[in-house]
Amino acid sequence: MYFRLMYKSGIYIVEKIQDQPNGVLVSVVSVITHPMQGDLHSRGEVENVFFHERKALAHHEKRVVDANLLKPYNEAVLPYTDSLIQAVAKMEQKLQSEESLFNRKALETLASIKKDYERLYNFTFPQ
Repeated sequence: MYFRLMYKSGIYIVEKIQDQPNGVLVSVVSVITHPMQGDLHSRGEVENVFFHERKALAHHEKRVVDANLLKPYNEAVLPYTDSLIQAVAKMEQKLQSEESLFNRKALETLASIKKDYERLYNFTFPQ
């Protein structure tokens, strides 16, 4: 059975591996929403803040999470790399829809992350 998990600023499809004393061990299967770039506490700011580079959780990455964070997921599940490509494309569209210094910086950061994904998972993002 698959579950939807919101973790930090990303949303993932995960499988439950086992119960733990402090939560549930899950494994990442797919990405729904790519994590937002930048300082989440100073949203929209690029000056005088640390601009975080946030990558999506890796394929089969395991996390112990609170069971209350898991919501049943019954829809079709894309393979990890396909879901990652789709999630990144959605994030890029969102950032390109409005011109701002923050969005420009987030797009630059995302471009760097895309190169890392391509090396890590051995694929190429469509142009």
